Amino acid sequence: MTGPSEPAFVLIRPQLGENVGASARAMWNFGLSRMRLVEPRDGWPNPRAVAMASGAGRVLDAAQIYPGTAEAVADCTRVYATTARPRDLTKTVMTPEAAMADAARRIALGERVAVLFGPERAGMENDDIARANVVVTVPVNPAFSSINLGQCVLLMAYEWRRATEAVQPARDEMAGAAWASAIEVEHLARHFEERLETAGFFFPDHKAPAMKLSLRNLWSRMPLTQPDVQALHGILRQMVRWAGKP
Repeated sequence: MTGPSEPAFVLIRPQLGENVGASARAMWNFGLSRMRLVEPRDGWPNPRAVAMASGAGRVLDAAQIYPGTAEAVADCTRVYATTARPRDLTKTVMTPEAAMADAARRIALGERVAVLFGPERAGMENDDIARANVVVTVPVNPAFSSINLGQCVLLMAYEWRRATEAVQPARDEMAGAAWASAIEVEHLARHFEERLETAGFFFPDHKAPAMKLSLRNLWSRMPLTQPDVQALHGILRQMVRWAGKP
């Protein structure tokens, strides 16, 4: 039987409704919706969580409530516990990136996966972590290692998205423009050379070839769009017209 297509995020004994709402919002930002709550301190449902979720109410509406951590992960075959503090337990330790990549592989094979998040003040107890297969630790500042619940959920949700979506590490937003072709850049370079020649820029004569070569190299290093080239041609023409005025 095929399991869910995403991990369940289990919030253990969360103390503030606002943090539950922030966690729901963080989950939905990255397409996650399976929230499980273990003994929320202020009860459930919580109006403060709804107000903080701000558009991610569907995650809270579908949230499942459990009396303990054991019950919350009973149907799972792989459990990850997020904690910044070292524990006296023998566990595999992963970064968020490695953990979510591992989770994605297992879910693709039909496994059921859960990620545990501890309460805001003290984090998870050893009894909670003992139920996990893997500890997930973020390389934070050791002098200030506590991460807000919503932030931790956001971090893990982001890494899940990276592990399951083809996300380009960098891209150019062209805003409807196209890159200038080599011949368009060449025409611009010639236009500049002609105007600079007329202005007496290439002086003394024996340095002119090197100066022109440097300018050509400059143009080749600039990522120009077609509108950029047109604008620079227009600037040159206007400057020539202005210089010719009495």
